[in-house]
Amino acid sequence: MTDSCFVDTNILVYARDSGAGAKQKKAEALLEELWSSRRGRISVQVLNEYFVAVTRKLKPGLPAKIAWDDVTSLRAWQPVPMDYSLMERAHDLFAQHSLSWWDSLIVAAAAAAGSDVLYSEDLSHGQLLGNVRIVNPFLELECKSTTSL
Repeated sequence: MTDSCFVDTNILVYARDSGAGAKQKKAEALLEELWSSRRGRISVQVLNEYFVAVTRKLKPGLPAKIAWDDVTSLRAWQPVPMDYSLMERAHDLFAQHSLSWWDSLIVAAAAAAGSDVLYSEDLSHGQLLGNVRIVNPFLELECKSTTSL
C-alpha cells in the first residue's frame, strides 16, 4: 500500500454544503491537506455520486457548471474506474464483511487505488477491511499508513 487516502462521497459533499457547519470546515481542511500533499484518491463512483448530491440534494444546490468543474478538477486524484474486476472485489467484501453493496464498491476502489486510509462517515471508524483502515475525519484528521497506526 502507499500513503494515499481515499475519500468517500460524503466528505466531498460536506465541503460544499454551507449548512453543514463544523463538518464543512473539517471536510474543507482535510481536502486542502490532501490536495497539498497529493495523497487524495477517489473513484468514478464517487464522482458520479458527488455530482448528483451537490446539484440535486443540497439546499441550495450547486449549479451544474460548478459541480462539473469540481469533477474535472478531481480527475487529478486518479479516479478508479468501475469495471468487472472491481465489482468482483466488492462482492468479496460484501460477502465477508456484511457491508452494503455501495460501501463494498467504495472499499474495493480504495484498495484498488492502493490507499491505506478511507475517509468516510458511513463506515465504522477504525475498522480494517483488508489493508484499508476506515477513518471518520470528523473524529480525526490524520492520514497515516496502516503500519503506523
